[in-house]
Amino acid sequence: MNDASASQPLQGIDHVREQFHNLHEFVAVARAKLDRNVWDYLIGGAETETTVRRNRLALDSLAFRPRVLRDVNSTDTSTTFLGRKIAMPVALAPIGSIERFDPNACASVADAAGTFGCPMFQSSVAKPDIEQTGKVVPNGLKIFQLYVRGDQAWVEAIFDRAVKAGFGALCLTVDTHHYSRRERDISKRYHAASSRDPNASRHQKALDWAQVDKCKKKYKLPIVIKGIATAEDAKLAVDHGVDVIYISNHGGRQLDHGLGTIDTLPEIAAAVNGRVPIVLDGGVTRGTDVVKALALGATAVNIGKLQGWGLGAGGQAGLVKVLELLEEEITIDMALMGVTSVDQLNPKYVCKAAPVIFAHEMSAFTHIPGSGQLR
Repeated sequence: MNDASASQPLQGIDHVREQFHNLHEFVAVARAKLDRNVWDYLIGGAETETTVRRNRLALDSLAFRPRVLRDVNSTDTSTTFLGRKIAMPVALAPIGSIERFDPNACASVADAAGTFGCPMFQSSVAKPDIEQTGKVVPNGLKIFQLYVRGDQAWVEAIFDRAVKAGFGALCLTVDTHHYSRRERDISKRYHAASSRDPNASRHQKALDWAQVDKCKKKYKLPIVIKGIATAEDAKLAVDHGVDVIYISNHGGRQLDHGLGTIDTLPEIAAAVNGRVPIVLDGGVTRGTDVVKALALGATAVNIGKLQGWGLGAGGQAGLVKVLELLEEEITIDMALMGVTSVDQLNPKYVCKAAPVIFAHEMSAFTHIPGSGQLR
């Protein structure tokens, strides 16, 4: 298998549209192209990977309660986020070292997001430089996500660059106090750069609400907090003036044995009570997942693994096609639920149900030949 950094994306959206007709087809192609370490980074998690599986299990344990005899000829997936109209309630999650999936890295992500009409997050540990990403589709909604690796002056120096580059919001990740034990890597004696840097987590461990207050006071842009997992912290975030609650357990890569993110959504939505938007990631790979999250109170969802599979299989064009297929799934799901706009969804449209498949990182794609071997 080839190193992802050496691979070239497929040529053109038309070529990609001819090759891919289902989301699961991206998974198999990405697995064939990506180096084992890169693949494990994308799909793996901490220790037993219980949190990874619970993300999927929580989604698989919800069923729909559709309504019928409603005119759904004008089903519209668009919504607003941070004052901007977006094509559907989906954003591209921040992925560290995303250049391992596509050499053009966040430039490809910004291009795909801008082409499609959805927000994108750039991680502070991803290429290219903030300034270069900012030039790609300048009018697109870009959010800069920061791992705190220095003091407040260091934080503000980087955030100042993001503001100048035209990013529309600033995001602090707050669930990485310590680099976790990622046993897929340990068993191969593979050590990610961030796990080797003794200074990588020192400042992150010291991150507290006082630092959030300083950022909120200095910047006029919306402040997003990524890594909220409880109603208590969601309420504190709102009390401290945070503009967006980002529910995440880091895709199961940090604390093992956490709840699936959508299992935490109802209590967080109740605590927030509509005062600020809520975004959520964690195992979201299908249109049905998006609709479930919206019904339970999310404003939008972020996709990580699905984004990586799209980039790994087809570069920028692959990611655009992933978004197109996801939009098609959401449109069909909404119509079959009896709703014509995302704001019509509410908790009455979902209920608890026993899952019918074994939950794992690719269990949303039951039609992948030999999917168990891809893991």
